[in-house]
Amino acid sequence: MIDFYFWTTDNGYKARMGMEESGLPHRLKIINIRNRDQFAPDYLKISPGHKIPALVDHDGPGGQRITLCESGAILKYVSEKSGNGLYPTDPIARIKCDQWLFYGSATFTTLAQQFGHWVKRNPEAVPQPQKHYTEVLKDMLTTLDRHLADNEYFTGAYSAADISMYADVHLHGVQDIGLGDYPNVRRWHDAIEQRPATQRAWGPYEAS
Repeated sequence: MIDFYFWTTDNGYKARMGMEESGLPHRLKIINIRNRDQFAPDYLKISPGHKIPALVDHDGPGGQRITLCESGAILKYVSEKSGNGLYPTDPIARIKCDQWLFYGSATFTTLAQQFGHWVKRNPEAVPQPQKHYTEVLKDMLTTLDRHLADNEYFTGAYSAADISMYADVHLHGVQDIGLGDYPNVRRWHDAIEQRPATQRAWGPYEAS
């Protein structure tokens, strides 16, 4: 059984998508960051950087209990453990998956979060960073659109790499920038949105 620690952020949703896709039995544990639950001493033992998401697998490798944080690492772990193909076993496909999984985790989400901070949540008008991060987000969407012009998904088949970018495309591309100039991203987003695991991950939740 896996205890999965979640809150309604982009990283929280992407890890929950991976968990739902995996089919692995899990209990949803809510970490309300507005209440600073992430600083509770017991949670810091699971996620030393006081971030969500995180998990505890009570039946990890060799039957050992393991803890894990970082959304990209969680996506890779649950995809590998489930053997559902979302983290491929073929060496070449794995290299391609890693490239886009790391791009989604380290580049796309990191910069999209800056857009969210300066453009959506900052109470003051700060034109320079607002303009800068809007342009950065548009440039990244152009990068995704160009790749998706020749690929159904980022590594050919649907994978953890796609999940690593979906949440921020949904939250900032669809809701803020709009995807009218990015038809390939729109097609990709809409296909993922219809997946049952995606709908469960973004739907109502009840903590165990």
